[in-house]
Amino acid sequence: MQRWRGLEDIPQDWGRSVVTIGSYDGVHRGHQLIIGRAVERARELGVPSVVVTFDPHPSEVVRPGSHPPLLAPHHRRAELMADLGVDAVLILPFTSEFSKLSAADFVVKVLVDKLHAKLVVEGPNFRFGHKAAGNVEVLAELGRTYDYEVEVIDLRVRGEAGGGEPFSSTLTRRLVTEGDIEGAAEILGRPHRVEGVVVRGAQRGRELGYPTANVETLPHTAIPADGVYAGWLTADGERMPAAISVGTNPQFDGTERTVEAYAIDRVGLDLYGLHVAVDFLAYVRGMAKFDSIEDLLEAIGNDVKRSTELIEAYESRRG
Repeated sequence: MQRWRGLEDIPQDWGRSVVTIGSYDGVHRGHQLIIGRAVERARELGVPSVVVTFDPHPSEVVRPGSHPPLLAPHHRRAELMADLGVDAVLILPFTSEFSKLSAADFVVKVLVDKLHAKLVVEGPNFRFGHKAAGNVEVLAELGRTYDYEVEVIDLRVRGEAGGGEPFSSTLTRRLVTEGDIEGAAEILGRPHRVEGVVVRGAQRGRELGYPTANVETLPHTAIPADGVYAGWLTADGERMPAAISVGTNPQFDGTERTVEAYAIDRVGLDLYGLHVAVDFLAYVRGMAKFDSIEDLLEAIGNDVKRSTELIEAYESRRG
């Protein structure tokens, strides 16, 4: 899959293509419907499929300080899109100047002059252009002028997550923030992941016999509520069952919120400086302060046992 950052990265000889545009944070099951349809139609038409997305999130430029917590960084979204069969991802730097483009100018500069769109696939609530003045009707009207078609896909998927609300990135962020990672996983179609570099912490886990990877998460990451979780730690391509702690470490009067993952029963791991991924499978318990180190050690032992049970049950269900 080709990855472009900015219009100037698009090959000069790029021909007609099927395009879909959006933030697509999380590439959740609703997004997958739209992107999957764009890929399907591109193959039918014999042209490449392109996903257009933005960096930073448009809300941060339009309303500074309102950047939402992100469910996936751009490189992760690109991986997920590649898995869906997308041929190219275009990340457009979203600047104040870019935000002032009218809907018509956006269509000409991006869809017509650079991507030579033959078909544009979007959800019913798609908005674009200055002050989000453009919608799917405007997009289709401009298509009659500039020789592309528009197909609108209903991305409203519902399940048990969020009490039956339509699946969305907003709902997913809320569930992650509340610690309902099982609900978030239903929407995403996979466990929620955070990424970052392993840094040196206070090393108390090592002293207690449970050395943890202290993950310095990427900016604006959607981090689950404080507590202990079962999941996986992936480093250097190896996926390891893990017990994960999120919080300020109240046992030692900590103030900084951290994500720490203990790779269960792994000895001698040296992960400092590595970029790792932490996948959250299930909530185990809330964060607590114990009366003694002995009580803390007993709780950690129970956390590891429970995490192992949850991971093994999940993997046996998936065969």
